[in-house]
Amino acid sequence: MTELGTRLKEARLAKGLSLDDLQTITKIQKRYLIGIEEGNYSSMPGNFYVRAFIKQYAEAVQLDPDEIFETYKSEIPATHHEDLPEQLSRVKTHKGISTSSPKIFDFLPKILVGVFVVGAIALLYYFFSQHAGDNSNDSVNKESKPVNFEKSANLEKDKAKEKKKSEKKKKDESKKDENTDTPVKEEPKQELTVTQSAGSRSSYELKNADKFEIKVVSTGQTWVNIKNGKGHSFFQGLLEAGKTDSQTVDLSKESEALIVVGRTIDTEIYVNGQKLEYAVPPADVVSQKITISYVPKQ
Repeated sequence: MTELGTRLKEARLAKGLSLDDLQTITKIQKRYLIGIEEGNYSSMPGNFYVRAFIKQYAEAVQLDPDEIFETYKSEIPATHHEDLPEQLSRVKTHKGISTSSPKIFDFLPKILVGVFVVGAIALLYYFFSQHAGDNSNDSVNKESKPVNFEKSANLEKDKAKEKKKSEKKKKDESKKDENTDTPVKEEPKQELTVTQSAGSRSSYELKNADKFEIKVVSTGQTWVNIKNGKGHSFFQGLLEAGKTDSQTVDLSKESEALIVVGRTIDTEIYVNGQKLEYAVPPADVVSQKITISYVPKQ
């Protein structure tokens, strides 16, 4: 057992938590938690996840993750030049096998669609030909009736009165529009601006918004923690494309939000539908902490 594993285990026991309890809180498999305490990371999918699991373990037992990473950095594997997880290579292998299937399966759906279209056209042609025949027979059998027109003696007078009323109404409406026209006030658009950025931390300010809704989307695999200004976590865990790839949190009642992103190059953040542009390029700093201050619309 490493010094890091010993400290984490002591903190867990001090909180009165079993490994099963910790698994429920962090959503990390029990075998990974045991590996962290014993310093055995060989069973984990990669160095990135080792660091993410250690960080989540520390937060669950109320230890400062930054202090843990600094104190035991010699025991924690780095994420630079990390190889892709073995699972990805397996997926690529299955994909390669599937592409070698006979080409006839590629054309089969097209053939079926063609047969369906031809059948539908034939059915429509039959229906309309029958319907047109019935209408033509009905029209031949019907007797033509003469149309009688009656002219009212007061018709011309009524038309003149209606014309005068219409002209008067148009004049009144025109005068009313001239008196009541007022300039339309445009609603200010939402503003999301960068106020500060340094190292792995950046701050933003959200103004002219009726709500404060954050959506985090993973385009690969990433670890995310969404908290308010008081430290309460609304969501923390892994997001993976093709599985649980997004999480939306309504923070309209909060004045500040903190988003901890483990892998920014695979993570997109949206604020009320507007995509947040990283103040610190993800290629320079992979793991970032982003603070957003919300100024409610007056």
